[in-house]
Amino acid sequence: MPQPTSIVDLLRAGIQAEGARQKTIASNIANIETPGYRRQDVQFERLLAEALESGGDIDLEALDPTVHEPRNTPLKANGNDVAMETEIGNLVKNSLRHTAFVRLLRKKFSQMEAALNTRG
Repeated sequence: MPQPTSIVDLLRAGIQAEGARQKTIASNIANIETPGYRRQDVQFERLLAEALESGGDIDLEALDPTVHEPRNTPLKANGNDVAMETEIGNLVKNSLRHTAFVRLLRKKFSQMEAALNTRG
């Protein structure tokens, strides 16, 4: 049964997803010349959106990021579909999302600390 979900849990899940995506992007770049290699991506945003739209508590187990092959990019002559420009763009977006999640988490912890240190 899903546990009540806090914003901290959602931010943690987002940070973990961005970590998985970072590894996936690095793998794509490392295999840019590997014949037959198909680029991979991480599904997380769709899973999160579906969980949030369902209302009620969110099952954090269902938010585990999953790696998949989109297969929606053109193949090069060697059967590889990794494009450096795409991967660098994804790397930048991923870094920005990761930074946003970390800053939001830091802000949330600062708010908690301020609430604990306030005396009435």
